[in-house]
Parts: sequence; structure tokens; C-alpha cells
Amino acid sequence: MEIKKEKPARGSTSSPDHIMISINGDAATSMAVTWRTSTDVGAGYVEYHEDGGEIYRADAEQGVFESDIDTSHMFWCTLKGLKPDTKYYYTCGSDAHRSETFSFTTAPEHLTKFKFACVADQQKGEPHHCPDYSRFNSFLKQVLEEHPDTRFILTGGDNTDCGQHEVQWNGLFASGYAGVVESVPLMMALGNHDDRGFADYEKGTGKYYSDPAEFFSNQFRGSYADNGPEGWKTASYAFDYGNVHFNILGLSGQEFVRDWVIEDLKGCKQTWKLGTYHFPICYSGTDCQNYEAYPLMREAFELFDLVFSGHEHNFSRSFPLKNEELFDRPSQGTIHYMLGNSHYNPPGSRTLQKVWHAAFHPQEEQVCCVCIVEVDGDKMTLTSVFNDGRIIDQCTIDKSTDTILPYVQPPIYNRTRMKFKGMDLGLCQVDTPCVEKDGVWYAPLAVLIGCVGGLVEKKPGRVSLEIYGKSAVFTEGSDTAQTNQGEVKLSASVFRGAREQLYIPCDACAVFGMRWNYAPRNNFISFEVETQAHPVTEQP
Repeated sequence: MEIKKEKPARGSTSSPDHIMISINGDAATSMAVTWRTSTDVGAGYVEYHEDGGEIYRADAEQGVFESDIDTSHMFWCTLKGLKPDTKYYYTCGSDAHRSETFSFTTAPEHLTKFKFACVADQQKGEPHHCPDYSRFNSFLKQVLEEHPDTRFILTGGDNTDCGQHEVQWNGLFASGYAGVVESVPLMMALGNHDDRGFADYEKGTGKYYSDPAEFFSNQFRGSYADNGPEGWKTASYAFDYGNVHFNILGLSGQEFVRDWVIEDLKGCKQTWKLGTYHFPICYSGTDCQNYEAYPLMREAFELFDLVFSGHEHNFSRSFPLKNEELFDRPSQGTIHYMLGNSHYNPPGSRTLQKVWHAAFHPQEEQVCCVCIVEVDGDKMTLTSVFNDGRIIDQCTIDKSTDTILPYVQPPIYNRTRMKFKGMDLGLCQVDTPCVEKDGVWYAPLAVLIGCVGGLVEKKPGRVSLEIYGKSAVFTEGSDTAQTNQGEVKLSASVFRGAREQLYIPCDACAVFGMRWNYAPRNNFISFEVETQAHPVTEQP
């Protein structure tokens, strides 16, 4: 006897839900509508019309969405041949089950002045089986009330807390996006929490990350343009709005995403080129890292005017960055803009301002953040503001004058400094600058390792260093190091330098799993490490 599976609470029904609109084609002449029903609904369509005008019908594409709790039908319908700058009314569903009437407005032709809103990290996991996004919903409606001319909403990822479980999306659409995204296009970027799941959701055990994110792709594959890299579509896609081109970058298949961005932007004629990638390149966390994308995707990132990110739940804006050097003019590099969290989610890792940040705020308060972007020809103004009205940062990028206001100058040092994960070592390195000799860069690595929490033991003519479970002994006058991984040949010999410290070739940092880079314009050396472990020695 077959036991019929009980329909889960807040699962799909015959009536359309999870209704949203999005840009999938020419924003002036088309609009995509997405919705969900139970599997007893076999076909769906959209009816739409101008105010008092003729009613048109467009049939939807249907797909089966199998989740951890339910099996549903997804519907995607892109309305085409619409009039620019025109308000339309629509309903979606089947003959027997239709939605209420919603509306949207297409973009004007040749648009060069408009506004959009950016949110990020609105994830919410509680209550466990019914995540409550009602405060986020109130925040969005507040934003749209204060900025009624907002054309669409762009997210920076982590739309949900565990996107491989349908209860998360149910909560987001039922209490978070309801009353908003049926009329304002929603352009989502994928975050690491959006492809996160648990083998046992009830107990929270067996955490995994889907690669690619099936739940995201299966729900929204018809919502966004099918123009991303082969094998990594939906999570990566591109669209135009007015004089701005957007590339939404997924989190996996980075080399394919990189090649797609480079090829896509070759023929781009838009004034502005913006990207969205959840993991920040110019991160703020003391224990974070950017190895997932940098330097692998650097060539692609450097084609953008600006890249939005999220992940760290705090706000920052970088100087224009190119080849790991920092500049002040927008033509000289890419601005990396980390969106503050939008749903009372203070950062779990404590953050701080780094050498690459022109503006920063830790956002450790219980507040929501939104960025309002105003495009006006070759000017773009970005305003990040809390839900209580406080402005965190406002800047204007002006391509005509090649300036960013307010003016902020990146540092240029007269003695070569060391930076670890973007942090300055402060007093520790005041009198021990890095030096170049015969084409080789040297650093007092004992100063670096000791400052960031590693173990340093100095003896006559030698120094022992240990960090991240790796150790090495360097000897004055020797070009070899004794490590816990065996003997390692150095690019040059260790010598005694400033303040009698042993100066070691910078590339020796690879012994500890680090990479290094010299920024000639700014005159500092960056040391990065892939791990997010805290480099603090144990106290016996």
C-alpha cells in the first residue's frame, strides 16, 4: 500500500505564490514573471494589459522543482513586445487559479538617468521551519516609499540562510518579498548561504554546499537571461538597464566565469560596467581571505567600473584597485563596494578598515543597510544608509572629470611597509621596512609572524617561525630553510638588516602557505594566506 506523503506546511498549492518579476531581455520592451504552484496545475499563463487597454495572454514555460520537502511546478513567462516607459497590469496562474492583479513599468528607451536599490545578506534562519523576514519586508517597503522611483532591486547574495532547503525560500517569499517583488524587478546574486544545505535539516548536521546551487537554478532558470557561462548559467548572467551593463557572477567555476566576463565585456557599449560577486575582494574581516576569486579572476574584475559584494555583513568602499595597487581616479582601477547587511545581521567576524578601504563602517549594530544607486549619464552616486536614516557613505563617481567625490587619497609610503590581510603592523614595523636588493624583496618575517599571533623564537644568527601549523628555521647567510616539510631552497640568502633583524626573501612566505605582492605605487608589500584560521599560538 502506497503511503501518500503529507503536504508540508507552507508548501505549494494550486494558487500561484513566490510571484516575482525580473529583467530577462530588453528592459524597455519585456518583463519576466515567475511563480510557483503545486503539481496538479498543468499549465500557466500571464494576462496583461495597459490601463483600460486590450488584454493579452502569454503562455509560460513550466518546470518541475523537487525540493527536500515538496515537489512543485515552477512557471516562467517573459512578456515581449511591450511599449517602453509604460505601466502594465498583469495576473498569473491557470484558468482555475489566478493571482491578484499586480503592475509594473517598463524602462524608457535610451535611458541614462535612473535609480536602483542594492541589498545584501538578508538571510534569516529563525524560526527554523518558518524563517521570519517580516522586518526585512518592512525595510524594503520603507526604502521604496522613500525612493518611489526605484527601478529594480539588486542583491549581493545570501538571500536565504540555507538555500538548499525550500522552507528558507518559502519564508523569504511569504514574509520578505511579498508586496514588493511582484511589481519591482528582483535581480538576485548567489551567495554561499544560498547554496548551503544540511543532510539533516532538523538536526543541522551534515552541512554541505551545492555546486552548482540546484535549488537556486531550478527555481530561477527562466527568470534571468540564459547568457552565462556554459554549465554555470542562472547563477551567472548578464543584463542591461539603460546605459549600465550588469554581470552577475556565480560562486563556482571561477575560471569559466572569468572567461565569460572577459568575452561578454568585449562588445559592451554601455557607459557603465558593473559586477556583482558575493565574496569581497577588498574584504574587511581580520580572518577572511579572497583566494576563491583573486588573483584567478583579477583580469575579469579589472574590466568593471565597480563590483558589488556582500558576505561580511558590514560596509566598505575601496579605492580604485588594479594589479593590487591603489589609485584615486575611477579610470585607474575597479571600485569594490561591499554592501552592508540588510536584515539586522551584525557581522560574526569582527571587521576593521584595511589599507584598500576609502570608506568603512563595521555595522555591528542591529540595523539594516541599503545602497541607493543613482545613475545620471556619466555620473553615478551611491548612498549607503541605515534604516534609521543615518548615512554611512555617499560618493559620486564622475567619468567626465575622472574623479570620485569626496576626495580620498590612498596611501603612498616613503618606506616600504608590510601589510597582512590588508592590516598595517603599526609600531612593530616602524624601524624595520622591507628592502629590495639585487632585484629581490626582503622582509623581516619575524616581525610579521610575531605581530599577527604566530610563534617567534630568536637565537644568535637564526630565527624559528611557526604559524598555521607550519614552521621554519632561517639562518643568517644561508639560502636554505629547515621546515617541518623538509629543507626548502630560498631565492637568496638571509641577511642581517634594520634593527639587527634577519631579513628573509619575501617569497619564503610560501613555506607558511602565504603569497605576497608588492604595490609599487603605494610602496607596500601585502601578505595573504588562504586559511581563515586565527593565527594565535596555543597557551600550554
